[in-house]
Amino acid sequence: MREATKGILAMVATCTVWGLSGIYYKLLDHIPPIEILAHRTLWSFIFFALVLLVQGRISVLRQTLGARKSVLLIGFAALMISTNWFVFITSIQIGKAVEASLGYYIFPLVAVLLGAIAFRERLGKAQLFAVALAATAVITLTIGLGVPPWIALILATSFGFYGLVKKGLSVGPVVSVTAEVLLLSPIALGVLWWFHSDGHGAFGTNWHDSLLLAFSGILTASPLIMFSYATKRITLATVGLVQYMNPSLQFLVATLLFREAFSFWHAIAFGMIWSALAIYTTASLRQDRVARRAILKS
Repeated sequence: MREATKGILAMVATCTVWGLSGIYYKLLDHIPPIEILAHRTLWSFIFFALVLLVQGRISVLRQTLGARKSVLLIGFAALMISTNWFVFITSIQIGKAVEASLGYYIFPLVAVLLGAIAFRERLGKAQLFAVALAATAVITLTIGLGVPPWIALILATSFGFYGLVKKGLSVGPVVSVTAEVLLLSPIALGVLWWFHSDGHGAFGTNWHDSLLLAFSGILTASPLIMFSYATKRITLATVGLVQYMNPSLQFLVATLLFREAFSFWHAIAFGMIWSALAIYTTASLRQDRVARRAILKS
């Protein structure tokens, strides 16, 4: 099997896990989101730390946390990803999974905008139009529903800023994510102590919930490792295309399985977002082809 094929399969597996993860967190909707997040953080750290130990790279983690600049960047990344996780889990529990999927559809366009602002990355006319169309979709949904789609906006911007910070880190994804959850672990321990001190902690009350909470670490870590594996073997354009599986599966789960409402205003906004993504993706693929031709000619 070619390396590119392995990369695509890994990316498909990653997006499938992410896209269907709402079903998993729906099974825990009787547990407060902050408690689920605390378990997700701690079990993720245990899993990632074991991976680094097996790889013999635990010393890299110590070196990363020894540099003040890295700690500040990783700390901000930890804040962004924990916000993203918390809002996503909450959206599943309060019946807003449709809006969560909208957030992950918007994310690529938010990332493009942040890249243009932070790194002065030039945007073509098609890409600018796509970003403007996405913004119009959000405004349309806000007018139609009478309230901004806060969940979608928080998910898109938090993940966008998370990606922005990760781009400035020199360490690999496994090391950086391990550092992130390590920095969050004291807070997670404090949250769990608070829940268990008055006898309301979910872990240990029954085997079903305990197993699901512990497995959240593997559910978090495995797709990130597969994502890292995939990005080393396929082009970024391919990564971007396959990544649309994630919000698409989230959307299908929300509408078909969770039976969430999909109003006329949602239909208009989603139609505009899908159109924006089609325009953006087509422009990106053309740029990718031009760049590869230039490399071949040189």
